[in-house]
Amino acid sequence: MGREDEDLGEKLSAPPDFDGPTANRRCTDVLCTILLWCMWICMTGLGIFCIQNGDYRLILYPLDYDGNVCGTNYGGKNMTDFPYLYYVNDFSGGVCVKECPTLENLTDAHTLVTYGGLFQTEGSFITSEVISIADYSGNDTLQCTEALCYPGNDPERSFTSFGVNQGKGYAYYAMDTYEVLWRCLFTEEARTELETMVNPNGNNNISMIELTNSTYLKQGYNFWSNLYGDLFLTRYYILGLGFGATIVIGFTYAFLMRIPGVLNIMVWTSIFATIGIFFAAGWYAGDTAKTWESYDSPKYTEDEVRYATIASYVLYAVGGLLVLLFLFMRKRIQLAMGCVKETSKAVLAMPTIILFPVFQGIGFMCFMIAWAVYVAYLASMGEFTTTEYGVGGYKISVRWFEFSDFIYQSGWFFLFCFFWTGQFILALGEIIFAMCFAKWYFSREKSRVGSLTVISSISASMWYHSGTAAFGSLIIAIIKMIRAALAYLQRKAEEMDNGIAKAILCCLQCCFWCLEKCMRFLNKNAYIQCAIFGSSFCKSSKEAFFLIMRNAARIGAITYVSGGVVFVGKVFITSLTTGVAYFAISEQLRDELYSVIGPLVFIAVIAWFISGMFMGIYDMGIATILQCFVADEEMFDDDQMYAQGSLKAWVDNHG
Repeated sequence: MGREDEDLGEKLSAPPDFDGPTANRRCTDVLCTILLWCMWICMTGLGIFCIQNGDYRLILYPLDYDGNVCGTNYGGKNMTDFPYLYYVNDFSGGVCVKECPTLENLTDAHTLVTYGGLFQTEGSFITSEVISIADYSGNDTLQCTEALCYPGNDPERSFTSFGVNQGKGYAYYAMDTYEVLWRCLFTEEARTELETMVNPNGNNNISMIELTNSTYLKQGYNFWSNLYGDLFLTRYYILGLGFGATIVIGFTYAFLMRIPGVLNIMVWTSIFATIGIFFAAGWYAGDTAKTWESYDSPKYTEDEVRYATIASYVLYAVGGLLVLLFLFMRKRIQLAMGCVKETSKAVLAMPTIILFPVFQGIGFMCFMIAWAVYVAYLASMGEFTTTEYGVGGYKISVRWFEFSDFIYQSGWFFLFCFFWTGQFILALGEIIFAMCFAKWYFSREKSRVGSLTVISSISASMWYHSGTAAFGSLIIAIIKMIRAALAYLQRKAEEMDNGIAKAILCCLQCCFWCLEKCMRFLNKNAYIQCAIFGSSFCKSSKEAFFLIMRNAARIGAITYVSGGVVFVGKVFITSLTTGVAYFAISEQLRDELYSVIGPLVFIAVIAWFISGMFMGIYDMGIATILQCFVADEEMFDDDQMYAQGSLKAWVDNHG
């Protein structure tokens, strides 16, 4: 037994005059801080070099059918005054225009946008100023005539003419559009209006600008085109509900969870509400499918009715699985709430801690803006070429970039900067949270702990322990870089169809995934040790590892179950936000959307990540308080411990 105790290290001993997290701190892991700053300086220098020698427009701006980059002077013609692309056929061939046209009448079926400019017949109502096209005169391309593009001045015959060719020619109709990344996309209303003009009897299966004759590719193109249209129409709902509503619900949920008397009600209400949302959504989807199917003159396709029915079954199934899951875990959830209550007390004492994830997000966003600009300019430094392809007698151009070894190496360096910086921001936040909760735990007079504790923890963590955060995040970044390299090799193995290489690389990817998870767990507990004792990363990791091993049963069980409670909060916030968004969008925009699913998925993803920021506070708080308790237990006798009687009794009874 004594041998086992030696293998698990010596028990912690309290430093002289210990009265909570040490006040006399020193800077830890300074070398890693210097390396991090050197990386940022190098990244900035390389980014400035890329800006001076690249042009992001080559990457982001659209390419017309003739190989010119709209909005630039690259190619055979100067398109500086024509930054937008108006699509003329379904092979992405288009012409550069000054602005994306907006038509009050939605569609002018007697005006064609062609490779050579505007072609208008009797009955057109727009002027050339509405669609200002770049000068393509002198190009060796087919020109529209009445015989080629508009026989008999008949819109139906025009659609199947040689020039239009059902969206596969060198001319297409003037339509109302909206702009996405300098591309002019047709509005859903304009598409519907044009179909009534060129296909009044419904004889042709028309879908505006179809990709190819392949049914599957048509469906793929239509899916993305409809998705872009739906996201554009609901952009304000996505921003307002995806970000705004989630933040409000997250703040409210976290605020109420910090009140001990409300915790039990909130957790179980969240569980029942989460289950109820899925069952209600399943019923609503099924009822909607039946309503659509009962229309005398169907407004929705059979596919839409079938998808709604399938969605109903899936939602019912998920609801049923959640019922079984929560029934299985009901005792563990009750057990975990005791630990969450202690965390709630700490948050109650330090309400401003809830705001810190917002500042973390702002900091990461600032880095991402600069990083994205640098990467876009770096990619544009490749050798820019265009390749022309002949499709059905017409030509289209596709851009290609050939990258030098310098650009490839710089790209890997920028990827490493992204990994290290992102993980550093998360690591520094964990140290700050840990210090806040540790100060609350190791305080004899809890009334002295407040919002100033959060501010002091932020300043102390950033000044003294940025190096420790940099050290831990560097390890994670290196593992992520190895995984990225393995992913690159996996793709190469797929191209070579090498089964042995794919199997080996898959095993290595799994091993490094597991290693990353283990290191994240070790780092998290090392940060807690650093927050309490002010020790370096290596020493903190060692002490945290042996502390956990000596108390593995209690810490493992309680951490696992408490994480489930935090997970319930994330699911509830995401489900409620998505549910509110569904009813809001359906009420206001149902008839204007192809499908409400696309915007809801985006909103749900945003809500999930934002709710994770808020519930992450509780996750770190639970881990810190548990580790503080076992450290407290090792360092002090029962009558000297900082743990309150209720916490000590609860951990002993349930851990």
